[in-house]
Amino acid sequence: MREHPIPPVTELLQYRAIGLVRGKYKPENAEIFSRGSIIDKDGEEIETVVLGKALGLIKRLVSIEDPHLWVVYPRCRDAEHLHLQIAGIWEPSTLVPNIKSGFEDKNNKSSHHNVDEVFEGDDFFSLRGELIYTKPEKKELVLKIRQKPRKNNSKSFPFKLSLNGEISLDCLRQFVSLDARRVGQKLYLENSELIGPLKNISSKKSKKLL
Repeated sequence: MREHPIPPVTELLQYRAIGLVRGKYKPENAEIFSRGSIIDKDGEEIETVVLGKALGLIKRLVSIEDPHLWVVYPRCRDAEHLHLQIAGIWEPSTLVPNIKSGFEDKNNKSSHHNVDEVFEGDDFFSLRGELIYTKPEKKELVLKIRQKPRKNNSKSFPFKLSLNGEISLDCLRQFVSLDARRVGQKLYLENSELIGPLKNISSKKSKKLL
């Protein structure tokens, strides 16, 4: 079993936008299961679609009447509304046979750790791409992210994500790694790391995309 729903970075200039949101998935209607909303504990509804690779898993193994920790790809329709794509679910206690929801330590005392939780907590997002806009006084950021080429050789287009937070102007037009937290319909910057200038990429083969 993989130890974390967000895989480790394997290339220095690896683009990605992936996160974890806990809530109930509510389909738009009985006929269109793949389109709907994730409703979090505060009642916030986030527009959501279920990607094909996750659709069968959800229908077979989990109840949408209960909240789950969804592995999602974020998109922004506009600066005020988040859109999510469900790529999977992190719930080892349900999906992995014979695993316990917690474990016992060496003194046979129950641990507070739960295999269905992650260290970073709910609503954590890992984002990597080019910082194309920042306005520190308004705490506005825009990150440009390139997608992995499609298997059918059709062209994939980069997309932009809007965030709230402050980052040095030195990072503008640079490749950065950001940790963010979802609050309502927005992503808020928690940590940032400057990776380097994009001009150091020698070829497209040096990029591993998520």
